[in-house]
Amino acid sequence: MDTSRVYQKLKGYIDENRLINNAPMKEHTSFKLGGSAKLLVLPKTKDELLYTLSLCRDYNVKRYVMGKGSNLIVKEKGYDGVIIKIGDYYNKISVQDETITAQAGALMSSVAVKALQYALSGIEFGSGIPGTVGGAVVMNAGAYGGEMSQVTYKVKALDKFDTEVDISEKELGFGYRNSIFNGRPYIVLEVYLKLIKGNQKAIRDKMKELSDKRNNKQPLNYPSAGSIFKRPQGNYAGKLIEEAGLKGLSIGGARVSPLHAGFIINEGSATSQDVLDLIAIIQSTVQDKFDILLEPEVKIIGDE
Repeated sequence: MDTSRVYQKLKGYIDENRLINNAPMKEHTSFKLGGSAKLLVLPKTKDELLYTLSLCRDYNVKRYVMGKGSNLIVKEKGYDGVIIKIGDYYNKISVQDETITAQAGALMSSVAVKALQYALSGIEFGSGIPGTVGGAVVMNAGAYGGEMSQVTYKVKALDKFDTEVDISEKELGFGYRNSIFNGRPYIVLEVYLKLIKGNQKAIRDKMKELSDKRNNKQPLNYPSAGSIFKRPQGNYAGKLIEEAGLKGLSIGGARVSPLHAGFIINEGSATSQDVLDLIAIIQSTVQDKFDILLEPEVKIIGDE
């Protein structure tokens, strides 16, 4: 796919250091693996984002919008198109009264810290979620009893025609790790969170409590994409994987975490194919033993 015309048009409009040809995506994902993007664009503003999207449409170049890459696997053959990474620059956060407005590329941890600064409660659960607020809304991310559906009251997004639309709380269609955005051609631009006034010390203590739980239970010292599977109804993916005897199983440099079986970790030399092969073995083994098909939570893109 010819991305050169998109690149030539963007030169002069976007700084060339934010236009990367043949970008190794292992440098832009938390898993630290995967092939290259034909062109990686790092927009700073909404206008830069919209212009990049319009060029991809005009030149019939496929595109993918990512946050910080905390929940993403790019296949070994890479992505023959334009990947637009908004997490590095499109990440401003503002506060007015009890409302936080965050651009889609803002880290959840940064949003939680900003809420703490203003003594706003409700987003403490997000302090340890490694992804962006845009990605968190798309998948209704959550942890320890909190999730985005509890605090999100409006989202500004682009529809399939790249037209800005406001989507209200009632229209967001939140479910378990799901929202109206999943499987539909929306691009999240801004997220509006309605929080409540709280006690700053109590908020800080809650964030520390959740941080301690994560540090004790999750393999945070290895590259990963967090929980690799969605929680099956009435059960837990990590529990099923462990009971299937797969805890610690490895392929190449990828291993089912010995600390938490719901995680696959990169021990240093893993390829995306190692991870995908391990996912397939876990799925088939768990289905054979328990008649439950585990559904990946991680996003997988790239060429076959």
